Amino acid sequence: MSGAAGPRDAHIWLRTFRLWDSYFAVVWAATLVFVLGTAEPGWPVRLTTAGFLLLLVPWYVWFGRRVLMEEGTDERRALSYIAGATVLFLPPGVLIGETRLMAFALVPQCFICLRTRWATVAVTVINIAPVAGWALLWRPSPQDVFYNSVFAVVTLVFSVAMGTWIARIIEQSHERADLLAELEASREEVTRLSAERGALAERERMSREIHDTLAQGFTSVLMLVQAVDAELARDVPAARRHLGLMEATARQNLAEARALVAGRAPADLDAGSLPEAMRRLAARHEAEVSVTGDVRPLPPGLEVVALRSCQEALTNVRRHAGPGASATVALAYAHGSLTLAVRDTGCGFDVGAPRQGYGLRGLRRRAAEVRGTAEVASGPGDGTTVTVLLPIPERTSP
Repeated sequence: MSGAAGPRDAHIWLRTFRLWDSYFAVVWAATLVFVLGTAEPGWPVRLTTAGFLLLLVPWYVWFGRRVLMEEGTDERRALSYIAGATVLFLPPGVLIGETRLMAFALVPQCFICLRTRWATVAVTVINIAPVAGWALLWRPSPQDVFYNSVFAVVTLVFSVAMGTWIARIIEQSHERADLLAELEASREEVTRLSAERGALAERERMSREIHDTLAQGFTSVLMLVQAVDAELARDVPAARRHLGLMEATARQNLAEARALVAGRAPADLDAGSLPEAMRRLAARHEAEVSVTGDVRPLPPGLEVVALRSCQEALTNVRRHAGPGASATVALAYAHGSLTLAVRDTGCGFDVGAPRQGYGLRGLRRRAAEVRGTAEVASGPGDGTTVTVLLPIPERTSP
């Protein structure tokens, strides 16, 4: 029987092919016992019949077994094996009727290695030809011919039905193997895509963390260096103050880098509550902080988003609001939400105009990760207000 390419031992039914070997051996041995134990005909005929049966063993072991186990075997090889087995089976089947028991071992093999059409032809020959030859050779009584003919027809019908069932099992085995191969390929593809997506998400997370911590810190240090350079000649106390801020910013950057490598919470949150972290952050940016509502611990992820959002907004104030601009930070705890508002008195900008950069886009993404929102309200000359609204899970609400 033809099928899809691939090793047949991939199918479950062939992993126990020794059962087929055992089945062949049992049927062959039983047939030999019946042949040698029959009362008629005489010993010369019985020994001749036994000789033909003995030839079936090496034919099966050396040639037939490989044909049966190989997938996609050349049909000519399969036909050659079945034809040889039939030739070795027919003479004993004609000589002694008990030899037809061997058909129970040969019929399944026909359907295993041949197409259904050729298998049906071979099975018909195996079941009918021995009875016809036996009737012509020994001239038995009409009653014996009738009973043997009925038995041959019933055996033929049973063989075709059983063979068709075997063929269907083999076909289903092929289909199942193909489905398993497709499933395995799909699983490998899903694993690969998941790994790629995970790597992409991790790169995006690291980019955002670096932008919100190290990059902003370096930007602050650079701006302070420029301020110190301008103040050294005319305002030494201001320059010293900015040098102190540079040192504090550098230390904070170092702490953030260590926390980032270790996978810990931001350095500011390690030292206390969210309002305290906000005040330390605002102090570095010379901003004022107000806290309202029932202050309470929140999920770490929520506090990180709030702190990073404040950090991004204050950095934007320093970079874009212009000289002399002041900023205020308002943190409001409500029953089911936390609101952060960062306002500045800077030059403002047109929120509808296209803008480059990662800051505001990253701020909105952070808020969306915890099902929150981030809004920016601004206009030329009107300053800017960044409002971040974060929902508080009910289990953490009083």
